[in-house]
Amino acid sequence: MDERKMFVAQLGPMPPPHGGVSTNMLAIHQALRQNGHDSVIIDVANRNENADVDEVLKPRSAFGLIRLLLKLDCDIVHYHIGGEFNTKLVFLTLLCGLLPGKKSVVTFHSGGYAKKIADMARPLSLRGFAFRSIDFLIGVNTQMIDMFSRYGVPKERTRLVLPFELQKPDQDLTIPAEFENFAKNADPFLLSVGALEPEYLNAFLIESMPAIIERFPNAGLLIAGSGSMRAGLADKIDQMKAGEKIVLAGNVNHAVLLHLIERADTVLRVTEYDGDAISVREALFLGTPVVASDNEMRPDGVHLLADPVNATDLVDTLSAALAEERKPEK
Repeated sequence: MDERKMFVAQLGPMPPPHGGVSTNMLAIHQALRQNGHDSVIIDVANRNENADVDEVLKPRSAFGLIRLLLKLDCDIVHYHIGGEFNTKLVFLTLLCGLLPGKKSVVTFHSGGYAKKIADMARPLSLRGFAFRSIDFLIGVNTQMIDMFSRYGVPKERTRLVLPFELQKPDQDLTIPAEFENFAKNADPFLLSVGALEPEYLNAFLIESMPAIIERFPNAGLLIAGSGSMRAGLADKIDQMKAGEKIVLAGNVNHAVLLHLIERADTVLRVTEYDGDAISVREALFLGTPVVASDNEMRPDGVHLLADPVNATDLVDTLSAALAEERKPEK
């Protein structure tokens, strides 16, 4: 495309929670506007909360989304996919690829799905047709590029692009007092970042705290994120009488979260199913040790847990992480 002014419409989940997909989408949105192009975000997440971002549209139904996509006079539709590529997302991908008069781009963020589906991907499948309807496909790791190929997408229509832009915390920002006090009083201060959903093993972390406290009596765990399991997790913490040791912080502003990641003695990322988590990248960038479940795509430097996870291994791996020298990336 030439240097004329573009109008790009992005589809994807807006924060909260603040994850890798939304981070990438917001960075593109801001870069487009800073360079004089028009940009709009269509929030397809099924949530009532919205981030404080200009030019965000939230259709109320599938029909409303279809009507909006047909009505928008944009040059490019850029769809961001994370998590499972279910039938609903397949049809939305196909719709983006078949929109008249618009170029289509898909960024696929879910490395875990790409790994799981690799041996079952076939060109003559609904997913294969959907991917091939798109003008250009972006994968955030090599597993995704291989997946596109298995679905019959020509190599020249795919590209590997890392989805994150790492940054230092804003030193002019003040951390909320409740977080500051918790971090100061916890030794070690443990931070888990992720949605309160089944694939994020928050219940396991909460249940493992007695074993952690046996080794580290002053340990404290702050869990940043929201989701459908919040009430159940809060009940579990109350039943354990662990309110002073475990805090469900809810959705935390990303600028504040960067400070917490830097302040943490260890960042925990314990999941059943995960991609290339931006919180893991941010922690390593800031020199904070990371303990995470092994999804076969963690960056170098992460302390990996055994599969299946268990409290004894978690405590031992955490001990090793806490013993290492912090080395922020330059």
